[in-house]
Amino acid sequence: MNMSENPHDQSVVQRSRQVERLIAGQPTSDGAGVKLTRVLTQDLQRRLDPFLMLDAFGSANPDDYIAGFPDHPHRGFETVTYMIAGRMLHRDSAGHESLLEKGGVQWMTAGRGVIHSEIPQQTDGVMEGFQLWLNLPGRDKMNPPWYRDFKAQELPVLTTDAGVQVTVIAGKSHGVTGAVCREGTQPIYLDIHLPAGSRFDQVLPAAHNAFVYVYRGDVGIAGHQVPCQRMALLANHAFADGVVIEAVTDARLLLIAGQPLLEPIAQYGPFVMNTQEEIHQAIRDFREGQLGETASL
Repeated sequence: MNMSENPHDQSVVQRSRQVERLIAGQPTSDGAGVKLTRVLTQDLQRRLDPFLMLDAFGSANPDDYIAGFPDHPHRGFETVTYMIAGRMLHRDSAGHESLLEKGGVQWMTAGRGVIHSEIPQQTDGVMEGFQLWLNLPGRDKMNPPWYRDFKAQELPVLTTDAGVQVTVIAGKSHGVTGAVCREGTQPIYLDIHLPAGSRFDQVLPAAHNAFVYVYRGDVGIAGHQVPCQRMALLANHAFADGVVIEAVTDARLLLIAGQPLLEPIAQYGPFVMNTQEEIHQAIRDFREGQLGETASL
């Protein structure tokens, strides 16, 4: 879908948000030793509410990823896994199985509880992607679990007159509605590919917290350079109606924004609730085999 860049178009940003600060991710490992970079860390959860975590993983060395993520539980939030390269097999506690491949997205609502595994289905080559943790409103944390896989060809894509290609995973961009919408957090999740010298405007609600993660090339935002493998935390200014991104080189990035929940966050590993008592209950339920019994598609 080609989109016009008419300056009177409501998709054109009049005043861009500024870059509040740049953040380098922290190298770590998770699962059975998968090497990754934790871009959005726990100390940013309040500032970037409703987002809890963003991990970037990418390696051509199978020793870095081959063991994958064996059975583990979740409760109280959503996970969004986006594969740039490679293949990952999902199995859950209800016996469901699906293969996440290049360009695909898995959106999983853990709700009251799910136990699942994510295991690479390759012994060589590049495995690359992202996993985002999105909080649930307190009223929804004990809802039944849900998930859906989207193949690459099922995700809405738009192309601007400048040749910018945007995969709309969640929310809306330039009149295109994404694969997933959520009333409580109203997330916007875009994968944006910009040719060198191009510009992309994205309107953002003033109340949304937002950030950009550049995973190829370099971009500029409001006069601030954002290099590869850096998160640009976007300032919240009432006068700004969105963000303008300009490509210094050919670039690829994630633009993620959402409405803050403004609720207490209690986290213990894979459980994210509103109170410590709810966390204790989640641990008890897991130990007693009561978590994940009702996982469903």
